[in-house]
Amino acid sequence: MARKVEVCSYDDEWTKRFEDEAKVLKNIFKDELVAVHHIGSTAVPGLKAKPIIDLMPVIRNIERVDLFNEDMERVGYETLGENGLAGRRYFQKGGEQRSHHVHVYQFGSPEIYRHIAFRDYLSAHPEIKTTYGELKEKLAKQFPYDIESYIAGKNDLVSVIEEKACRWFYEEND
Repeated sequence: MARKVEVCSYDDEWTKRFEDEAKVLKNIFKDELVAVHHIGSTAVPGLKAKPIIDLMPVIRNIERVDLFNEDMERVGYETLGENGLAGRRYFQKGGEQRSHHVHVYQFGSPEIYRHIAFRDYLSAHPEIKTTYGELKEKLAKQFPYDIESYIAGKNDLVSVIEEKACRWFYEEND
């Protein structure tokens, strides 16, 4: 059976789950690690989300990440390499009951700023956060066992938000 798409109300526990898992990643990547960011919808207070914690470790050298695959597998992660995005290493935990996604990027990657801009923009713009959360909830009900359709249904709004978020982020951080 396919994994169920579940969107629920924001849970304060998500921050603790991020912090706990960030410690695990810090112990694995050690000196190769620059930072670990909480990204995705669970990182935005008040936003409805799939209860999966997205973490973004920033690494000094992306080519060295593969040296840590066995360590990641030992703590329950599935290693998926770039998983369709050049310059990223991706891991997921929890199988069909997914609990964590780890998106690893090399320091300086523009993808880092895109993820942070999206998160911070939603936090700073409650009306857009509400619109996005309601769309996600509607799509989860419409496509409860079809993650591809759920994602496709969000794509247009996500693109608009990302464009605005990046512009806003660079203006705020000039």
